[in-house]
Amino acid sequence: MIRVRNMKYLAPVGLFFITFFFNQSLSAQTISKEELIFLTNSWKGERFQDGRPKVPDVLLERAARVNIDDAWTVLKNNGYVNQFEGGWKMVNNDVSVIGRAVTATFMPSRPDVEKNIKEKGNQNGRKGNTNSWPIETLVKGDVYVADGFGKIAGGTLMGSTLATAIYSKTGKGVIFNGAARDLGEIQRMDGFNAFVRDFHPSFLEEMVLMGLNTPARIGNVMVLPGDLVLATREGVLFIPAHMAEEVISTAEFVIRKDQFGFEMVKTGRYSTGQIDSQWTDEIKNEFIQWLSKHPELGKMTRAELDAIMSKRTW
Repeated sequence: MIRVRNMKYLAPVGLFFITFFFNQSLSAQTISKEELIFLTNSWKGERFQDGRPKVPDVLLERAARVNIDDAWTVLKNNGYVNQFEGGWKMVNNDVSVIGRAVTATFMPSRPDVEKNIKEKGNQNGRKGNTNSWPIETLVKGDVYVADGFGKIAGGTLMGSTLATAIYSKTGKGVIFNGAARDLGEIQRMDGFNAFVRDFHPSFLEEMVLMGLNTPARIGNVMVLPGDLVLATREGVLFIPAHMAEEVISTAEFVIRKDQFGFEMVKTGRYSTGQIDSQWTDEIKNEFIQWLSKHPELGKMTRAELDAIMSKRTW
């Protein structure tokens, strides 16, 4: 836990929403690096300087080729049942958003709190409204995930100017439990996408940033900084960083298995029952041979195949 000067130890929930004025050294997050590492201690790979898990770029690239329903199934079978959120409006229906989560939590403003936060932010060199502050922390591969408590009118966390800044920094899009404005202009940004609750012509008002790179609630999902975001027309799946490689590897296998199965069933080589159950050595060997003839689906060793089939999380 964190001690703040002469205050008593903070309760866990309070830790998540320590505001900027509580810590002189605070720059890009509202919980300490140690607390962020504690919350994501299942991740054993590389981290950013602030402690956020850094899912490798190669996994981000591979994630672009998997199906969200296959990825969801792997998570569900591993006990992660609250990772999907639907009901979005999008800028572009055919542009996926895939990357590492940078989280922000906004709340309805109250004058005393907003005044303190902005004063401390100004002392640390931050300018403008607090909705621009998370954008300053973004790097390539990040997805800006913000909880705007579902506010629409006056809840527009982004217009065309901020969208341009976000896209230039990350090459990715955004997930907002709130609204955006300037839809017509944003639509002209090739490759960019935003998943929002709605679009509205109003400017942002009566909202203040209360958490940056803290756990955030997006609908029915708890999102942690560094989670792998997989957003498609079906909705948004938030994959815990430590589960990313297993989820992607298994989802890739399901795609290969389905294509292999379609061919085998169509030719009468094997029945659907044989394809949809644990495979015999004969089927496994034939699958590896078949996969070598389809390099577009990637490579897989017999050991990797045995490992995935033994878990049966697909």
